[in-house]
Amino acid sequence: MTWIQIYDPLGSPWLSTVVAALPIVLLLVTLAVFEWKAHWAALTGLLAALAVSVVVYGMPVPAAAATAIYGAAFGLLPIGWIILNAIFLYNLTVETGQFEIVKSSVANLSADRRIQALLIAFSFGAFIEGAAGFGTPVAICSALLMGLGFTPLYAAGLALIANTAPVAFGAIGTPILTLAGVTGIPVMALSKMAGRQLPFVSVIVPAWLVATMSGWRGLNGVWPAVLICGGVFGVLQFMWSNWVGPELVDIVAGLASLAALAGFCRVWKPREIFDFGADGARTVPRTAPAPTFSVQPQIARAVLIRAWMPWVFLSIMVMLWGLGSVKALLNGGPDGFALYRSGKPPSVSMVLAPTWDVPLLHRLVFREFPVEPAPVDRTRLEDPQYRNTRAEAARYTLNYISATGTGILIAAIMTAIYLGIPRRQVLAIAAMTLRRMRNPLFTIALMLSLGYVTRYGGTDATLGLAFTKTGWLYPFFAAYLGWLGVALTGSDTSSNVLFGSLQKITAQQLGLDPVLITTANSTGGVMGKMIDAQSIVVATASTGQHGQEGRILRFVFWHSVALAAIMGLIVMLQAYVVPWMIPAS
Repeated sequence: MTWIQIYDPLGSPWLSTVVAALPIVLLLVTLAVFEWKAHWAALTGLLAALAVSVVVYGMPVPAAAATAIYGAAFGLLPIGWIILNAIFLYNLTVETGQFEIVKSSVANLSADRRIQALLIAFSFGAFIEGAAGFGTPVAICSALLMGLGFTPLYAAGLALIANTAPVAFGAIGTPILTLAGVTGIPVMALSKMAGRQLPFVSVIVPAWLVATMSGWRGLNGVWPAVLICGGVFGVLQFMWSNWVGPELVDIVAGLASLAALAGFCRVWKPREIFDFGADGARTVPRTAPAPTFSVQPQIARAVLIRAWMPWVFLSIMVMLWGLGSVKALLNGGPDGFALYRSGKPPSVSMVLAPTWDVPLLHRLVFREFPVEPAPVDRTRLEDPQYRNTRAEAARYTLNYISATGTGILIAAIMTAIYLGIPRRQVLAIAAMTLRRMRNPLFTIALMLSLGYVTRYGGTDATLGLAFTKTGWLYPFFAAYLGWLGVALTGSDTSSNVLFGSLQKITAQQLGLDPVLITTANSTGGVMGKMIDAQSIVVATASTGQHGQEGRILRFVFWHSVALAAIMGLIVMLQAYVVPWMIPAS
């Protein structure tokens, strides 16, 4: 049942590209134009992807079915598990009245929605991205923003836009570490290169957030805060990635940005306060009577600490669960931790993290040249050793303990205990959360299923190869190739696995620096994070907008395209104008 992917099944690169794009186009059109509910749009895209993979690309039916199930399972754990528990924690704070105190404390720091967006969506979101990734910052920050009084659309949209600059160093540097493993390029070379591209965007994104909310006049009113927020983050992002490594970049830079902006807002206030009125966005003079912005009464320190403790628990747990040593311990017990300490791959316990080879799929699908460095040796297809090193792995791990969502669940349990919430109320809130999240979880499973079918079916590679035909403009489109990979897979890490090798091969063929071009796959890819189906559904789920996925997609789509173009221009300049910025590999 082995199968070798083909990338031009119709004998015409352009026609094959059009057919490969059909499932994605259907998904986007049904969501953004026809405004179908997300689960129906996802189901339509999935059925189209299965038809294209089987009928046009020749993927065996059993493998296609196994791929769809595999993707759906990954959508539920770990992705859905993260969102479910993040919303559970949020609901605990809302139902017990603690979130009202959090809102008042933030309003005392700044009643301006622009400052609040910078604090929560950008700085705190970057910290959460660095610790956990996988949609966690979007789920948490969009819920926080809505709780603070942001309209649901802006809460979701701003959280998505902000979750760009930190993604390449997210989840303890996983995307960069993965890219190094796929391409064979030293980790520090890729870390340095990413740290010489993303800081420019890190300064732009906070300004972009504010302009999206309030226009250029609104940006002019808070530009010092924007400069502090993005500048501190960008400088530390550059320094840490170039002199230390990729693992803690976002955690350090995010916390520094948060502290710097909070401290700055204690001594500086904008002249006008921005808020969302009934008729949309508005700017209100600070001296005008506006009950929304009245200074909150001073909150006792003990009350304030009590209200913020759930979010302290959350931050600690997602940071712990992101550490490789902790994951090794949770997956394999003491033996796994000992192996991790010795530098060897940690063991996986069949009790703590049972793992299964996906039937009819594991090590049976081969990626072909030029996506892989060398063509498949057809004489060795049945050689188990060759398959184990060359064919695509498809293993599902039920890491119910080491999954980030479990860390968030423990934070929720700690919150319930700390706040003294009665067990009956906790169970009632849990039941309410699960009831409200049924449809979003089903949608996430379908979206991930669609993404997996495009990957194992080879249609994503056909779309990626179209970018390699752009000649001297390729540095610009290398960023868009990463953007496409993240838009399809929902993950910068997965995009690096998907296209990292192809980027390196193409760079060598065109005489371009492989470090620059392969890094562009990750740094350009982060701009696709805001439009991938997984992130859109996470944002709608956390803001209670199920059925409004198309509206949110329209809100962020052109922001994603424009920011990817900016990254493409940065890569072009580094390739042809300032090549001295490229570190040696």
